[in-house]
Amino acid sequence: MFQEDLQVLAHPQRTLQTLRSLGVDVVRLNVPWASIAPDPASPNRPRFNASDPGAYPPGSWAPFDRAVRQASVDGIVLDFLLSGGAPLWANGPGEPRSERAFGAWDPSATAYGQFVQAVGTRYSGTYTPAGKSSPLPRVDFWEVWSEPNWGPSLQPQLSLDPVRVDAAREYRLLVDAAWSALHRAGHGGDTVVIGGLSPRGITVPPNSALAAAVDVSGPLAFTRTLYCVDSASRPLRGNAAALVGCPTADSGSARFRRAHPALFTATGYGIHPYPISLPPTEADAASPDTVEFSQIPQLTSLLDRLQRVYGSVRQIPVYNTEYGYITNPPNPGTEYPSPVTAARYLNWAEYLTWRNPRIATTMQFTLYDGGTRKNAVHNVGFTTGLIFSDGKPKATFYAYRMPIFMPATRAGPDQSLEVWGCVRPARYAYLDTHQPQYVDIQFRTGSSGPFRTLKTVRITDIRGYFDVDVKFPASGTVRLKWSYPSSDPRLPDPVAPGQATIYSRQVYVTVRWWQAVPSTARISRHFPGNS
Repeated sequence: MFQEDLQVLAHPQRTLQTLRSLGVDVVRLNVPWASIAPDPASPNRPRFNASDPGAYPPGSWAPFDRAVRQASVDGIVLDFLLSGGAPLWANGPGEPRSERAFGAWDPSATAYGQFVQAVGTRYSGTYTPAGKSSPLPRVDFWEVWSEPNWGPSLQPQLSLDPVRVDAAREYRLLVDAAWSALHRAGHGGDTVVIGGLSPRGITVPPNSALAAAVDVSGPLAFTRTLYCVDSASRPLRGNAAALVGCPTADSGSARFRRAHPALFTATGYGIHPYPISLPPTEADAASPDTVEFSQIPQLTSLLDRLQRVYGSVRQIPVYNTEYGYITNPPNPGTEYPSPVTAARYLNWAEYLTWRNPRIATTMQFTLYDGGTRKNAVHNVGFTTGLIFSDGKPKATFYAYRMPIFMPATRAGPDQSLEVWGCVRPARYAYLDTHQPQYVDIQFRTGSSGPFRTLKTVRITDIRGYFDVDVKFPASGTVRLKWSYPSSDPRLPDPVAPGQATIYSRQVYVTVRWWQAVPSTARISRHFPGNS
């Protein structure tokens, strides 16, 4: 998965061509309710049929229509993120005036469901907009809201011991409404991901007048409240249940499951497991309720317990729907990794994802670095892009395009080392040319001199992955080599023109002939693994 909203909407053909050349399968596209709804800044609801896409301002749909049509041409799946903020007329009472352009405050689930139905109807594959001669392509991948446990996205969060109150209750209503709306619009069999949670629970400074309103709930605490259980995974009862919109008495697990089908049958549960500056095996935050990448097993364990509470044995897949590393440069913060270090971390995280059957996606957010406006959290913005703002690719660009990771890099004589990688663009090369794709594992002694091919591997995985054992003749440098098909003009990357042959980042291996080394059999598939 990949997310690059601004450029996909502004320049869909060029941007989607770049993403296609990188081998991206799914592009996550934010579809903000308040940007499409009529009169979003008015407190008075306009008179219109909110379930009818034709009742919305035509211009508000235009960039999404262009993106959908271009993605269909390129064979790229779009994931429509049905997000806030809410139009002001759909918000509940009590919103601080200073926050009226900020996210959503106790939004109407009914109004949100009508918006979701309008989007689903427009992109059902049968809807022809006024003045057009052909229907819009179908969208069949959906997410319900983004980071509902983050105050700026869904307010008020409000904490009240022993549970979180409003946001989890409101999100449950939003999920119910979206689920029903997508079914009404003909998307009952589509991919639907709920959750999409921020990885950690933090608050604004306690002296802020809006501290309660923008509190950020830890994702595990938020998830327990969403499913109406306490910290011991027991169903909430009495006043604690009433505060968060849960059944106050034991009414049977089957009834709760029927009332909230998406909580049990959604395709997956989303998380944004940023570790900020650390490798994917470490966590930046120490709270027991955080879910950074290395803590994803805590989330899967909780989801399994919640299913069992309600009589289900389903293991819901976890979808990583936002991920990336802020780099220095351009962000001068000393806590952020260099692009070279971030490149290694990205490959490492994808390797661990590939080994963990409970994680359904690998994710990159975004393609281009954002602006340079300073804010309270980041010196020069959320610079997780693969390309600097001046258009120059980072080391992460090349690492994303063709990942390589070796969990062990030291061996004795006659021992093999595991070489894992992905030729991401090979997916489209095969689909376009129907020709088999091969990758060369290359080696050079030491850290200089020419590379030679040690092994050529045929790519048989549809996503371009491979995993092989290789014996190295000495200590030296390893890389991958692959070439775009000369017969496929759609694939070479417009960001790096002329690069028909591409390479991975380099990994240094040590072969010690004078010292016995333990067997380097592949590490266990049990997550998270170690390097």
